[in-house]
Amino acid sequence: MNARPQAPEAPPDRGPGGPWLWAGPPAAGPAHGGLPQAVLFDRDGTLVADVPYNGDPRRVRPVPSAREAVAVLRRLGVPTGVVSNQSGVGRGLLTRHRVRAVADRVDALLGPFGVWAVCPHRPQDGCRCRKPAPGLVLAACTVLGADPRRTVVIGDIRADADAARAAGAHAVLVPPPATRPEEVEAARHTAPDLPAAVRLALDLALRPHPAPRRRGAHPGGSPC
Repeated sequence: MNARPQAPEAPPDRGPGGPWLWAGPPAAGPAHGGLPQAVLFDRDGTLVADVPYNGDPRRVRPVPSAREAVAVLRRLGVPTGVVSNQSGVGRGLLTRHRVRAVADRVDALLGPFGVWAVCPHRPQDGCRCRKPAPGLVLAACTVLGADPRRTVVIGDIRADADAARAAGAHAVLVPPPATRPEEVEAARHTAPDLPAAVRLALDLALRPHPAPRRRGAHPGGSPC
């Protein structure tokens, strides 16, 4: 396993505690003022094929063009990160070691991300980091030194988009066939694949940021 440094822990959270944060290397250079200050990706169903509660690095399969899409951001100096619900930990199906091993495998296949922000809690635990709450997005932005209003979150379900809006960030949905039609219809911005989502993210950085969504909004669905 790679020796990924540990980022500073998030402030104490009510209930089960805050997210896990693992810091990676900084972006190669400063992004141009017209670019996003950060682009954050959901993991399962967005960067890699969705394998429910996956703790086996051998089962990690990037989605088509994932490496190329992320490489565009790195060439431009845009910091990148991953924000991922992993309730399998709280359910006793995963360990921190296994989640970290999968993260390291994703980095090995797609290149290292600047931060991993992981929620290990169950939906009923009442944490503030599990998407659609904004905690993962805000924590990742803090590690990357990014303004949430200049950040774009790319995901595959409505919970990803709602977490972005709750944090004051932009959101782009890349819906696979399993995404519910009503979630696709509710999305402000959608893209057919990751390269198109990254192109849209670069454009969204120049637009006014969306108003944060209040807690209690329809969260969408995810098995993790």
